[in-house]
Amino acid sequence: MLRLNNIKLPLDHPKSELVVTILKKLGIQPDELLGYSVFKRSYDARRKDNIKLIYTLNVEVRREKEILRRKRKDNTIRLAPDTGYKFVTQAPDNLIQRPLVVGTGPCGLFAGLVLAQMGFDPIILERGKLVRERTVDTFGFWRQRKLDPESNVQFGEGGAGTFSDGKLHTQIKDKNHRGRKVITEFVEAGAPEEILYISKPHIGTL
Repeated sequence: MLRLNNIKLPLDHPKSELVVTILKKLGIQPDELLGYSVFKRSYDARRKDNIKLIYTLNVEVRREKEILRRKRKDNTIRLAPDTGYKFVTQAPDNLIQRPLVVGTGPCGLFAGLVLAQMGFDPIILERGKLVRERTVDTFGFWRQRKLDPESNVQFGEGGAGTFSDGKLHTQIKDKNHRGRKVITEFVEAGAPEEILYISKPHIGTL
Protein backbone atom coordinates (compact mmCIF):
# COMPACT_ATOMS: atom_id res chain seq x y z
CA MET A 1 0.00 0.00 0.00
CA LEU A 2 1.20 3.51 -0.83
CA ARG A 3 0.98 6.61 1.36
CA LEU A 4 0.33 9.90 -0.49
CA ASN A 5 1.00 13.00 1.60
CA ASN A 6 0.11 16.67 1.23
CA ILE A 7 -2.72 16.29 -1.29
CA LYS A 8 -4.34 19.73 -1.48
CA LEU A 9 -7.84 20.20 -2.88
CA PRO A 10 -10.45 22.99 -2.74
CA LEU A 11 -12.74 23.04 0.28
CA ASP A 12 -15.81 22.22 -1.83
CA HIS A 13 -14.25 19.60 -4.11
CA PRO A 14 -16.37 16.62 -5.23
CA LYS A 15 -15.34 13.21 -3.91
CA SER A 16 -14.49 12.09 -7.45
CA GLU A 17 -11.66 14.63 -7.54
CA LEU A 18 -9.71 12.53 -5.06
CA VAL A 19 -9.58 9.68 -7.57
CA VAL A 20 -8.61 12.03 -10.39
CA THR A 21 -5.81 13.47 -8.24
CA ILE A 22 -4.51 10.02 -7.27
CA LEU A 23 -4.40 8.87 -10.90
CA LYS A 24 -2.62 12.03 -12.00
CA LYS A 25 -0.11 12.03 -9.14
CA LEU A 26 0.84 8.38 -9.65
CA GLY A 27 0.62 8.49 -13.44
CA ILE A 28 -1.64 5.44 -13.64
CA GLN A 29 -4.83 4.37 -15.40
CA PRO A 30 -8.17 3.86 -13.59
CA ASP A 31 -7.91 0.06 -13.80
CA GLU A 32 -4.58 0.19 -11.94
CA LEU A 33 -6.18 1.80 -8.88
CA LEU A 34 -7.51 -0.92 -6.57
CA GLY A 35 -8.78 1.36 -3.82
CA TYR A 36 -7.94 4.17 -1.41
CA SER A 37 -8.81 5.44 2.05
CA VAL A 38 -8.33 8.75 3.83
CA PHE A 39 -5.74 8.43 6.60
CA LYS A 40 -5.81 12.08 7.65
CA ARG A 41 -7.60 15.27 6.64
CA SER A 42 -6.82 18.78 7.82
CA TYR A 43 -7.21 22.38 6.66
CA ASP A 44 -4.95 25.01 5.23
CA ALA A 45 -6.70 28.27 6.12
CA ARG A 46 -3.77 30.66 5.70
CA ARG A 47 -5.60 32.31 2.81
CA LYS A 48 -9.14 33.03 3.94
CA ASP A 49 -10.33 33.41 0.37
CA ASN A 50 -8.82 30.07 -0.70
CA ILE A 51 -9.14 27.49 2.08
CA LYS A 52 -7.78 24.08 1.14
CA LEU A 53 -8.30 20.57 2.43
CA ILE A 54 -5.06 18.65 2.95
CA TYR A 55 -5.24 14.88 2.65
CA THR A 56 -3.00 12.00 3.55
CA LEU A 57 -4.18 8.96 1.59
CA ASN A 58 -3.54 5.24 1.70
CA VAL A 59 -3.71 3.89 -1.85
CA GLU A 60 -3.76 0.33 -3.19
CA VAL A 61 -2.48 -0.05 -6.74
CA ARG A 62 -1.25 -2.62 -9.21
CA ARG A 63 2.50 -2.65 -9.90
CA GLU A 64 3.30 -0.94 -6.61
CA LYS A 65 7.07 -1.47 -6.80
CA GLU A 66 7.22 -0.09 -10.31
CA ILE A 67 5.34 3.06 -9.28
CA LEU A 68 7.61 3.57 -6.27
CA ARG A 69 10.66 3.24 -8.48
CA ARG A 70 9.27 5.67 -11.04
CA LYS A 71 8.22 8.18 -8.36
CA ARG A 72 11.25 7.72 -6.07
CA LYS A 73 12.16 11.43 -6.23
CA ASP A 74 8.70 12.49 -5.05
CA ASN A 75 8.97 12.54 -1.25
CA THR A 76 5.18 12.76 -0.88
CA ILE A 77 4.81 9.19 -2.19
CA ARG A 78 6.02 6.40 0.08
CA LEU A 79 5.11 2.94 1.28
CA ALA A 80 2.36 3.23 3.88
CA PRO A 81 3.66 2.36 7.35
CA ASP A 82 1.90 -0.28 9.41
CA THR A 83 -0.24 1.62 11.93
CA GLY A 84 -1.92 -1.41 13.45
CA TYR A 85 -1.70 -1.84 17.21
CA LYS A 86 0.57 -4.71 18.27
CA PHE A 87 -0.31 -6.61 21.44
CA VAL A 88 2.68 -7.01 23.73
CA THR A 89 1.78 -10.59 24.69
CA GLN A 90 -1.01 -13.17 24.87
CA ALA A 91 -2.38 -14.91 27.94
CA PRO A 92 -1.07 -18.41 28.60
CA ASP A 93 -3.48 -21.31 28.20
CA ASN A 94 -3.08 -22.20 31.88
CA LEU A 95 -3.83 -18.71 33.25
CA ILE A 96 -4.53 -19.08 36.97
CA GLN A 97 -4.93 -15.55 38.31
CA ARG A 98 -7.02 -12.98 36.48
CA PRO A 99 -5.57 -9.43 36.50
CA LEU A 100 -7.38 -6.68 38.41
CA VAL A 101 -8.05 -3.26 36.90
CA VAL A 102 -9.08 -0.56 39.37
CA GLY A 103 -11.42 2.11 38.03
CA THR A 104 -13.57 2.48 34.92
CA GLY A 105 -12.15 5.76 33.73
CA PRO A 106 -10.70 5.94 30.20
CA CYS A 107 -7.44 4.25 31.27
CA GLY A 108 -9.21 1.52 33.20
CA LEU A 109 -11.68 0.78 30.43
CA PHE A 110 -9.00 0.52 27.77
CA ALA A 111 -6.67 -1.45 30.04
CA GLY A 112 -9.51 -3.90 30.58
CA LEU A 113 -10.31 -4.01 26.87
CA VAL A 114 -6.74 -4.71 25.78
CA LEU A 115 -6.21 -7.28 28.52
CA ALA A 116 -9.40 -9.04 27.40
CA GLN A 117 -8.28 -8.94 23.77
CA MET A 118 -5.02 -10.57 24.85
CA GLY A 119 -7.01 -13.31 26.58
CA PHE A 120 -6.42 -12.35 30.22
CA ASP A 121 -10.11 -12.17 31.29
CA PRO A 122 -9.59 -9.16 33.61
CA ILE A 123 -11.70 -8.19 36.59
CA ILE A 124 -12.52 -4.45 36.67
CA LEU A 125 -13.37 -2.81 39.99
CA GLU A 126 -15.27 0.47 40.34
CA ARG A 127 -16.48 2.14 43.53
CA GLY A 128 -18.81 4.65 41.88
CA LYS A 129 -22.15 4.56 40.07
CA LEU A 130 -23.14 3.92 36.48
CA VAL A 131 -22.66 6.86 34.16
CA ARG A 132 -26.33 7.97 33.98
CA GLU A 133 -26.69 7.92 37.76
CA ARG A 134 -23.43 9.73 38.46
CA THR A 135 -24.27 12.35 35.84
CA VAL A 136 -27.32 13.33 37.92
CA ASP A 137 -25.16 13.54 41.06
CA THR A 138 -22.40 15.52 39.34
CA PHE A 139 -24.74 18.02 37.74
CA GLY A 140 -26.46 18.34 41.13
CA PHE A 141 -23.14 19.39 42.63
CA TRP A 142 -22.42 21.88 39.85
CA ARG A 143 -25.87 23.46 40.08
CA GLN A 144 -26.78 23.15 43.76
CA ARG A 145 -23.39 22.60 45.45
CA LYS A 146 -24.56 19.30 46.94
CA LEU A 147 -21.54 16.99 47.05
CA ASP A 148 -22.00 13.25 47.25
CA PRO A 149 -18.54 12.01 48.35
CA GLU A 150 -19.27 8.58 46.81
CA SER A 151 -20.65 9.82 43.49
CA ASN A 152 -19.09 12.82 41.79
CA VAL A 153 -16.83 13.86 38.92
CA GLN A 154 -13.99 11.68 40.25
CA PHE A 155 -15.67 8.33 40.75
CA GLY A 156 -17.84 6.04 38.65
CA GLU A 157 -18.24 4.64 35.18
CA GLY A 158 -16.33 6.76 32.66
CA GLY A 159 -14.15 8.47 35.28
CA ALA A 160 -13.44 12.19 35.13
CA GLY A 161 -13.19 11.84 31.34
CA THR A 162 -16.98 11.50 31.19
CA PHE A 163 -17.22 15.26 31.67
CA SER A 164 -14.46 16.36 29.28
CA ASP A 165 -14.98 17.07 25.58
CA GLY A 166 -12.97 14.15 24.22
CA LYS A 167 -10.43 15.66 21.82
CA LEU A 168 -7.60 13.44 20.60
CA HIS A 169 -4.61 15.29 19.21
CA THR A 170 -1.94 14.75 16.57
CA GLN A 171 -0.46 11.40 17.72
CA ILE A 172 2.76 12.35 15.88
CA LYS A 173 4.95 10.81 18.62
CA ASP A 174 2.64 7.82 19.09
CA LYS A 175 5.09 5.19 17.80
CA ASN A 176 3.06 2.30 19.23
CA HIS A 177 -0.16 3.59 17.62
CA ARG A 178 -2.10 3.61 20.88
CA GLY A 179 -4.10 6.66 19.83
CA ARG A 180 -5.05 4.96 16.57
CA LYS A 181 -6.12 1.91 18.56
CA VAL A 182 -8.39 4.06 20.73
CA ILE A 183 -10.18 5.81 17.88
CA THR A 184 -10.49 2.54 15.94
CA GLU A 185 -12.26 1.00 18.93
CA PHE A 186 -14.56 4.04 19.12
CA VAL A 187 -15.50 3.60 15.46
CA GLU A 188 -16.13 -0.12 15.91
CA ALA A 189 -18.39 0.78 18.86
CA GLY A 190 -20.45 3.18 16.73
CA ALA A 191 -18.60 6.51 16.58
CA PRO A 192 -18.55 8.26 13.18
CA GLU A 193 -15.84 6.89 10.89
CA GLU A 194 -14.52 10.38 10.17
CA ILE A 195 -12.83 10.53 13.58
CA LEU A 196 -10.21 8.20 12.11
CA TYR A 197 -8.90 10.90 9.80
CA ILE A 198 -10.07 14.40 10.73
CA SER A 199 -7.68 16.70 12.56
CA LYS A 200 -8.37 16.82 16.32
CA PRO A 201 -11.42 14.52 16.23
CA HIS A 202 -14.26 15.38 18.57
CA ILE A 203 -15.74 12.17 19.95
CA GLY A 204 -18.61 13.87 21.75
CA THR A 205 -19.55 16.08 24.69
CA LEU A 206 -21.89 15.09 27.50
